Amino acid sequence: MRRLPKSLLLACLSRPLRPRSPLPLLPTPPPHHPLPHRLPFSTQTLTPSPPPPPPDAAPPPASKPAGLALLEAAELHESEGDHRKALDLALKAVAPLHESHGGWSLPVARALRLAGAAASRVGLAGDGFESLGAAAEIVDHLAPARGRREPEVAAVGAAVHEQLARAKMAVGRRWDAVGDLRRALELKSGCLDEGSAELGDAYRDAAEAYAGVLDFDKALPLCSKALGIAEGRFGLDSKEVAKVRRLLAVVYTGLGRHVDALEQIELVKMVYEQLGLNVELSQVEIDGANIRILLGKSEEALNDLKRVMKRADKESEERALAYVAMAKILTSQERISDSKRCLEIARGIIDTNDSMNPGRVAEAYAEISLLHEAMAEFETSLSLMKKTLAILKDAKEMQHIEGSISARMGWLLLHSERVAEAVPYLETAVEKLKNCFGPQHFGLGFAYKNLGEAYLGMDRPESAVKFLMLAKGIIHATFGPTHEDSIDTTQSIANAYGVMGSYNLAMDFQEQVIDAYKSCGADSSDDLREACRLREQIKMKAKGLRHAVFPANSLPVLPDRND
Repeated sequence: MRRLPKSLLLACLSRPLRPRSPLPLLPTPPPHHPLPHRLPFSTQTLTPSPPPPPPDAAPPPASKPAGLALLEAAELHESEGDHRKALDLALKAVAPLHESHGGWSLPVARALRLAGAAASRVGLAGDGFESLGAAAEIVDHLAPARGRREPEVAAVGAAVHEQLARAKMAVGRRWDAVGDLRRALELKSGCLDEGSAELGDAYRDAAEAYAGVLDFDKALPLCSKALGIAEGRFGLDSKEVAKVRRLLAVVYTGLGRHVDALEQIELVKMVYEQLGLNVELSQVEIDGANIRILLGKSEEALNDLKRVMKRADKESEERALAYVAMAKILTSQERISDSKRCLEIARGIIDTNDSMNPGRVAEAYAEISLLHEAMAEFETSLSLMKKTLAILKDAKEMQHIEGSISARMGWLLLHSERVAEAVPYLETAVEKLKNCFGPQHFGLGFAYKNLGEAYLGMDRPESAVKFLMLAKGIIHATFGPTHEDSIDTTQSIANAYGVMGSYNLAMDFQEQVIDAYKSCGADSSDDLREACRLREQIKMKAKGLRHAVFPANSLPVLPDRND
């Protein structure tokens, strides 16, 4: 496969073309655009559009320039699903387009978008990111000045950012993808009619992306906007409106507005019943049952699940998920043997259903493992979690589940005193959760906290302090300094500094623990007394008294006996 040199925006794909002379560096942008930040190699060498020909110049030939012809051929192959051919033609198009239109031009951006999309689809993720990133640089340069008066600029820009978001989602970078979908929505808003179906889809995609990173506050207005557009175009009783309502139910559930979520579920059920969509009806009834469980309406939830079981095929995915939901209810009622029987049936269906989506299988196993954990069957829970991770091994788009399961396994192993086993899972959890939910998500904060405590248990206090400090920042910001996990994290930092012999720093953090307990009122009097006792132990340690006991989980050193 041919490739373009780095000066033409793509990294190595295969063997090089014949040597080319270097291209001139990108000049200062025209006055309409502020000076861009330092660009990566892929756009540093782009040239501006060529100057217009003089008035007396001969008219150009009628035939289509080679670059545009190659680009159109590449787009045709992309539409036909021949991604390797599309990639090859798009790569060939970049150089002549660069020469005829300039580097910072819309045709070059179109070619790079196509090359990036095709590279991603044939498994060349790194090359896809480079091409799409360069295309995004170009369209973001062009859009402020030309996007309003030239809808094609905004349309190409939206396509670039949507493709970049899909590429990031495919490798588990959910958090990064949200910004690209938001940017695509902004560009579409400037060039599409307010009530167009395409704009409605863009609102729904952005809402779904925010819900996927658990940012439900930002998802809600976008989802409401998508719902209004869908109702206007397709009617209240349409499948398209039902799809948006299901997303809205997820958002309401994430916000703790369970009654509002259930209202959306009931509206969706009526649509599916009218349209005769039995599989979708069963799925949404299971969703409704899970919401009723959260509302404490167990009997109503059981009735929903019984309807699903009566309607669904014996070995269907919906029947398996209904048994898992039923097990939740039975566990909450302390009917443990009945709950276990439901989970056994669910696992039997899942294990024999080859057509079930791997992501749904992983989600089901994750729920089953958590129910076994709630029954204090920790080894069974850990075994199921390991099985879940094995299913997710090659599913990069499911890294949010992999991160959550790894975090849970690490926590279970840590608290069963299997510290060395816990660390690899917690390290994996930190990496996956940061990519999926961003650097300030509370789940990442707890993973940092548990990893820090694990390092402390392995006598690695310096590493412990590093991760406990990261945890402290996130947990304090999310829950406040008087939350029990905030105080516990601060105490762990004091402990780590104590182990290191940094008693002044240990004292500073111990004082923060004491101040937090003082703010909690009389209910925390016992905890406050213990925190004050530990402060005295730090003082004694600092004086070199060997019988001082600090941190709290250490043992005193017996005084020497003088026989």
